[in-house]
Amino acid sequence: MGYDMGEKSVQKKKFILETARKVFMEKGFKKVTMKDIVDACDISRGGLYLYFESTSQIFLEVMKLESEEADDVFSDSITEDATAADILILFLREQKKELLRKNDTLTQAIYEFYFQNKLSKKDNILKKQFDAAVKIIEKLIEAGVASGEFYCEDCMGTARNIMFVLEGLKISAQTIGITAETVDREMFYILKSLGTAEEKAEL
Repeated sequence: MGYDMGEKSVQKKKFILETARKVFMEKGFKKVTMKDIVDACDISRGGLYLYFESTSQIFLEVMKLESEEADDVFSDSITEDATAADILILFLREQKKELLRKNDTLTQAIYEFYFQNKLSKKDNILKKQFDAAVKIIEKLIEAGVASGEFYCEDCMGTARNIMFVLEGLKISAQTIGITAETVDREMFYILKSLGTAEEKAEL
């Protein structure tokens, strides 16, 4: 949109996205209307349409924000002397936290959004995030192999497999429910496959 984004506008847009995120967490994606977001933000309908044209547009922005925040938390937790195994364990810990959060999550809304909007590969944020995570994990495993921490013959295949396991756990968390023990077992298996099960510590 051709609206000039001054500092006040940037703050207002951020406020709308943070408020909308709470609405999507509570209701999912399908049931949320622009009126729900107008009411939650306590702004006029025109005020909302100044920034966003639809709930889909708002949701895509919310997902981007969520992804950036998760990346920041992960990056800030990595110490300078962290080894490849340390970083992988930290990544799995963050995933475990996310998986075991009962309500404060966008997962249900994300699946509803993607079932409702058949996006091209180019526009599919979930696919981009998945592929980016696979690349990061692949590089991490390669670094661990080079330093002798990991044993792996197919770093790319293993990285992809780790992400598919995590994606499956996410769906299970929303449908059949999962326990901390279930998550620990799957993550222990991931570490064991790389020859680092003894480094499991407390995930």
